[in-house]
Amino acid sequence: MRDYYTLKVNMPAGIVSPGALQTVLRLAYEAKVRKVRFGARQQLLMTVHYEDMRFLEKDLKQHQISYELNTDQYPNIISSYCGEDVFRTGAWLRESEYHTVLDQFDYQPRLKVNLSDSNQSFTPFFTGNLNFIASPEPHFWYLYVRPKQTNLLFRWPQLIYTNDIGRVAKAVEEAMLAQDFQGEEALYIAVTANRHFITQPATQEVELPDFSLPYYEGFNRYGERSWLGLYRRDEEFSIVFLLDVCALCLKTRIGEICATPWKSLIIKGIEAKDRAAWSYVLGKHNINVRHAANELAWQTEDHTDEGTALKHYVIRNFEKNDTRTFGLCFGIQTRAKSEVFGSVLIRKRPLIQLGQLALFSVYDLYYTENFNPNSRTYHVFEKALFRMHVPNQLNRLCRQFNARWSQDRAETTWVETEKPEPSSGVEDTVYQCPHCFTVYDEQYGDARQSIPAGTPFYQLPDHYVCATCDAPKQDMTTVQLVTAP
Repeated sequence: MRDYYTLKVNMPAGIVSPGALQTVLRLAYEAKVRKVRFGARQQLLMTVHYEDMRFLEKDLKQHQISYELNTDQYPNIISSYCGEDVFRTGAWLRESEYHTVLDQFDYQPRLKVNLSDSNQSFTPFFTGNLNFIASPEPHFWYLYVRPKQTNLLFRWPQLIYTNDIGRVAKAVEEAMLAQDFQGEEALYIAVTANRHFITQPATQEVELPDFSLPYYEGFNRYGERSWLGLYRRDEEFSIVFLLDVCALCLKTRIGEICATPWKSLIIKGIEAKDRAAWSYVLGKHNINVRHAANELAWQTEDHTDEGTALKHYVIRNFEKNDTRTFGLCFGIQTRAKSEVFGSVLIRKRPLIQLGQLALFSVYDLYYTENFNPNSRTYHVFEKALFRMHVPNQLNRLCRQFNARWSQDRAETTWVETEKPEPSSGVEDTVYQCPHCFTVYDEQYGDARQSIPAGTPFYQLPDHYVCATCDAPKQDMTTVQLVTAP
């Protein structure tokens, strides 16, 4: 008999209401669960002792909450919803459009379904079997199909209308699973025969942006409100903390909590008047924010302490060597059939395999085509490394990426035929936040925080914080700007 069970609750598109999450967490707490995680597919995960499992199952069924034990027959639908409005605003794709799509899924998909805005780089595009990506044509989506357990990827010949995504997804799944149609042409014929969908011809491939992982932690302003990103180093959130988060969301009329593929949470729509209450909850539970960006750019497998330990081991080396990782994200794969998202992949494998017995593990390093984590093509960088050698080889790979990036930028830079004489410009001093690079300029002040123009930096109150990310005044550093005479 198992001592512990892994329980999974799907949160379609990574969205959950505070009330629904509160109910699940309370039931879990009564079953003696004290910490939970959020998975790479934006689902809720927890470990439950077998003696308490039967009671928790009874309660979940009583509340009509769907769940799975030690299986993943019904993968969660993931989406870029968590980044809408806070990282970017799509040309036509809005949060309401995601809900329109989700309402069509009156069944639990057995294939992985991804819903993505084409102009973001926060969530993966092609880790699903059915990957719907918003097209430039309003309310129409690309569909990229990836058969199970393959790296093959092909584009559906037509753009799919928003209101037909659920029907198309169900028809494709039935054809791929029940009838085992895998080829492009055979699958298309099987799905479209005797069915009518609203479509447009897909005349070209989707244009995806260059990858740049936005900083997704801490308090950040957008418009007149703020969003809060919550990340935990060990990827575990205490239930008592999350219950306080749910209670505060309900009290302040925040209707949704978003999980991200980076195993973190984003809470949108925080009003200025409620910021103090949120700070109180973070302080009460000793929740730290503003971790280094290179620590946030990692994805490990769900329920793997080994992957998390290796991540911390490498990060300590990065910090020691002050390694630049901007533009990269890293995935750690310790199980043969798992999948992680990353432009650099660390893959563990046994050096010697005797039947089911694995001896002497080593690590292989791969990087994706053009270091784009959405690429399905991997190139070998180094193979058969012992654990102690992984950080130094990753440092070398990071330097190679930075050299290539600099060369690409240099080749596209316009060079003047004649360089003008250097001007004796006037140097102005401004104060810059080292976390988000927001600048405080004395000549403009900060109207948002009622700081009038012309206020010197040293006269700012001690409680002054960065206008964007709320970093304290003490963190800001001086920067010299040269203006033409």
